[in-house]
Order: sequence, then C-alpha cells, then structure tokens
Amino acid sequence: MENIQGKVQEELNNVSPEKKDEILANFSTFKSYLGDKVAIGEKLGLGEEQLAKTAEMVAGYLAKNEEPKNSEENLLQELWKSGDKDQQHALSHMLVNMVRK
Repeated sequence: MENIQGKVQEELNNVSPEKKDEILANFSTFKSYLGDKVAIGEKLGLGEEQLAKTAEMVAGYLAKNEEPKNSEENLLQELWKSGDKDQQHALSHMLVNMVRK
C-alpha cells in the first residue's frame, strides 16, 4: 500500500496547474477523472479498502491545496473538513462508489 500511496502522491504533485483547472472546472469532469482512476486501480487489483484509502489521500490533498470551483466541490470540501477521520474515510468509500462506471 505504501508504494501505491507514493505513486498517488507523486501524481498529485506532477499534475500541472492547467490540468488541475481542467479537471476541477466542473463536477462532471472531476467525477469522470476520478472514475477513470478508480477503474485503473481496479484493473491493478486494488480492493475496495485500498481504493477508499487512495480516494482519501486525494480528497485530503484537494481540501488542503485547492479551492472549490463549483458548488458540488464546495459541498464536498465542507463535508470533508467537518468530519473526523472515520467520517472522512466513509466519505471516501462513497466517492469511490459514486464514480464507478
């Protein structure tokens, strides 16, 4: 799992500001991007818990480093910031479920 977390962190750090803006410009694009990443994780054999932990890393990064670009992202950020670790983890599971195709 540490290797996966390292790769996720590396990808988050390497996304250009332009690409971040493109991904976060509207909620449908964000969901599609996250859904693609979940599908890749599933193909690599990641289980539900690993996918949720990865989503948790991404959500934590976004909450700390990015301003919401729309009302849906604002709601997710408010929910994230208001929850404790267990609630954030549960929200991560829900995000993974939401973006599955």
